[in-house]
Amino acid sequence: MKRLNKVRTMFWSIALSTLMVQQASGGSENVGVRQIPAPSKERGIDLDVTVWYPARSGGKSVTLGESVFFAGTPSMRDAPISDGKFPLILLSHGAGLAGNPQALSWIATPLAKHGFVVAAPAHPGNTGTNRSAAETMKLWLRPGDISETLNAMEKDAFFKEQLEYDEVGTLGLSMGGSTALAIAGARIDPKRLADYCDTDALNPSLCEWVRQSGVDLHAMDLRSAGRDNEDRRIRFVMAIDPAPVDVFDFNSFSKISVPVELVNLGQPGKIPLTAEASKIAKAIPNATYSTIGDASHYSMFAECKPGASEIAESEKVGDPICMDGVSRARSEIHTQLINMVVAAFSREVKSSH
Repeated sequence: MKRLNKVRTMFWSIALSTLMVQQASGGSENVGVRQIPAPSKERGIDLDVTVWYPARSGGKSVTLGESVFFAGTPSMRDAPISDGKFPLILLSHGAGLAGNPQALSWIATPLAKHGFVVAAPAHPGNTGTNRSAAETMKLWLRPGDISETLNAMEKDAFFKEQLEYDEVGTLGLSMGGSTALAIAGARIDPKRLADYCDTDALNPSLCEWVRQSGVDLHAMDLRSAGRDNEDRRIRFVMAIDPAPVDVFDFNSFSKISVPVELVNLGQPGKIPLTAEASKIAKAIPNATYSTIGDASHYSMFAECKPGASEIAESEKVGDPICMDGVSRARSEIHTQLINMVVAAFSREVKSSH
């Protein structure tokens, strides 16, 4: 991959995807979407939070997450919220070109159709024109974005009367998955983080971008990196291909008290080492672990548009972003992923509904 294109796509290997919208039975036919601010003292800005929710008719039709490669997902902007009270899922995206809340409509839309409110903050510096290697590698700030999003949802006039605040969970994919583990109580090991890009053994794409950006992880101020980011308001965590898992203090996993569900995409031995979660699952007291053997890390991306593979090849993206396993189409893998996530959150945070 050429240097310029490597910078543009540095996180394709750990970024998030878009899944096919799945029609839910017994849920809302309409999904609303709304933007709210979440003030962050630590970041010094208001986080931009995208919220999906069960909706009544109305609002403006929009499509979120569409790109030259991937299809977007429809919803209704500012539609009236449905009657009732709903559990809340805090959703954490990955980093890079596809790592933003709008690209997560693949999972947020089906969850809203099943009666959840889903809130996803934009983690600063992780994507878009303002992406920054230095800000991206401040992994310990991401859990705070999730907590601030919960604070904002508790105060927002549109949502606060219709949320079940004792039924809150967190879902994360890729770098968002490691964020979810941190919000559950896992702690970063500052030395492991500093050493992460000493070689390309763990994540060559990310670490090449870090070096090209002139970032020396050993020179970063890591005094706060090992802090406790647990938010006890969150009662369940689900992480899909969490990355990087290599930067955590392994002993901290044994102290996680909430249920955790971990999912890896791919067969053992073919899962990227920086996302391999089977050992973590054994260390967490109340954890489940599963794999989708005929999927790949790229299965977290959206359904590819016709010709997307050729465009990716012509732009020398370098990664097979439209390829999955050999036996099933991506749409089938997406259906399985959606069903797994809906089942997990229905079991763990929707018990009274």
